[in-house]
Amino acid sequence: MSRGHAESLIKNIIGDIVRECAVRGHAVSETLVAFMVKAVVLDPRNGFNVDRILTKQDVQKLEELCLDKLMEKCSPSLDTIKMQVYFDLNYTSRREFLEDVHQVMESKLSSVSREITDSRVKTREELEALYRKVVTYILLRSGVGSPADVNTVNEATAALQSVFPHTELGAFMVLLKRDKELQLKELTMTVTGIRLFNKAGKKGEQETDPDKLMPAALTEALPAISTSLENELKASQSLAWRYTAVLEKLTHPDCRSAERDVPMVLLKQALYNVRQHEGFLRMLLADACLCGKHAELLQAEFSSNMKLLKETVKSKAAVPTATVFPLFKALSKLWSGLQDEAELLNILNNISINLQPFIASQAKIFSEAHLDGLLESSEVKTDEQRMIESSGERIDPGEMKSHDWLLPETTASFNELPLQYNGVCGYTVVTRDGLLLPGNPHIGVLKHKEKLYVFSSKDAAVKFSSSPEEFIEEVAEKAKLSPELIQLLKLHQQFSCVSPYPEMQPGESLLVKPITKCESGTQTDIHPLETNMDKLYEWNEWELRRKAIKLADLLSKVTHSTQTDLSHMRRENMTQTWLPKNAVCQSKRDGESSMPKPQTYLTGLRGQRDGHVVKTNLTRPVDD
Repeated sequence: MSRGHAESLIKNIIGDIVRECAVRGHAVSETLVAFMVKAVVLDPRNGFNVDRILTKQDVQKLEELCLDKLMEKCSPSLDTIKMQVYFDLNYTSRREFLEDVHQVMESKLSSVSREITDSRVKTREELEALYRKVVTYILLRSGVGSPADVNTVNEATAALQSVFPHTELGAFMVLLKRDKELQLKELTMTVTGIRLFNKAGKKGEQETDPDKLMPAALTEALPAISTSLENELKASQSLAWRYTAVLEKLTHPDCRSAERDVPMVLLKQALYNVRQHEGFLRMLLADACLCGKHAELLQAEFSSNMKLLKETVKSKAAVPTATVFPLFKALSKLWSGLQDEAELLNILNNISINLQPFIASQAKIFSEAHLDGLLESSEVKTDEQRMIESSGERIDPGEMKSHDWLLPETTASFNELPLQYNGVCGYTVVTRDGLLLPGNPHIGVLKHKEKLYVFSSKDAAVKFSSSPEEFIEEVAEKAKLSPELIQLLKLHQQFSCVSPYPEMQPGESLLVKPITKCESGTQTDIHPLETNMDKLYEWNEWELRRKAIKLADLLSKVTHSTQTDLSHMRRENMTQTWLPKNAVCQSKRDGESSMPKPQTYLTGLRGQRDGHVVKTNLTRPVDD
């Protein structure tokens, strides 16, 4: 069976499931269906043999099982998987979030920018309309005020005229399109800085208060979103602690069988649901706190730049543009940074809001009154309390030399270690039927095959280290029965044999063997053999001929000498020089003819009216 045929089969299975779900009134994504297909195949209870080719009956059975899973109502397990898929598709790094924000801004402004750069104005009215479009572009990009506000438009127009009067439009129109776009961005930064400076000056304050000049969205969103995330996180943690206490009670060996009539599977699914929600909220809250820190730094820098700008232009009739324009642009960049933080907070808030529907099913199944009845008089311990109770237990590496143990005193950056199972005790997952208890790294961190494991007690650490491979395999089996644990416990590498449908190997098998990779390196000597470099070797035939002629010429000489170490730089030296000879050069000279130059002198020209004029010949002969 060709690989293309295998890929087509898996795509058809996913497509059929998506269409059937739509017919039944449930819209599902291909990503969710693909994950569900893999989860159904992994579950040993479904009886799929991953080593043989899927038959027509297998495909039909697979589709029916996937549809049953996807059509379940009020299922915490399905909600957890949906929550994981949604979060993976919508959450990314801070840098990529900001790149998306900038791309959205550019796409919104592309039409306005195109109208400005592609326009061919001729009349006065068209020039004025183009100038108004430039003002609109600046307002939309800067975000300082609305283009629908007349006062805002007048302020922006006045600021733009101070740096880009109407007379400059002619020079602007002859630029290339790319140069026009760059100049628009430069004008936006300068005009925005001028407007921010003017706003600060209107308040009549010596030192600008950053809170009064912050974007309104950031001022309102920062405290509200942080508080909302903290409250949701506390609620999820409280639920997780209560579910943990119930399961800890019911899975205890001393628990009576009559007390175990409650649906254990649903309790575990509810615990996984709220633990996953708690993990996602922690990530969102950490990003929100980072936004707050960045906003504080930007505010402080904004305030210092504003103060510097005020001192620069204070009581001065004119300031050079080379001095003041960079300060205006710096203010604009800081303002854009504050706006980015506000947009990022808005994205984080939307993600947290969209996570709410995925925790509704567990709340319907187990109300607060129901949980209180299951708890009875059981003590609900927080994660911090469990850490404090187990902190007195410590692993002695000297007693367990067969394994490597990391302790806080001997390990740098101990609190930042990448722990397996997302910091959950793997021994408890196996021995307490999927119960999730947080591990305490201060007991000791087991290093096994370059992976780090933590435990909830010293006894759990000792027993896990006695046969770690068996426990690791058992944890994987638990994850096959509850596929939401693959994401929750971060078991993706252990289940890397699950191949995405575009990467199927020939044979139509849903599971393929993982490609084992490792870091390796080789060292090669630069010169494995001893080098014998002859510095006198010459390959050029003409150079050899020149040297031979030189040697033959030396043999014909009568006198010769040898210079030794003692005579080096001590023998008498003589140099022969030639004095410069007298030399003349011929150049052009002024010449004259041999004819005499006539000269005549007249007297009596300025005498009386009746006076006589006397003419005297002063011509000199040629011989004189």
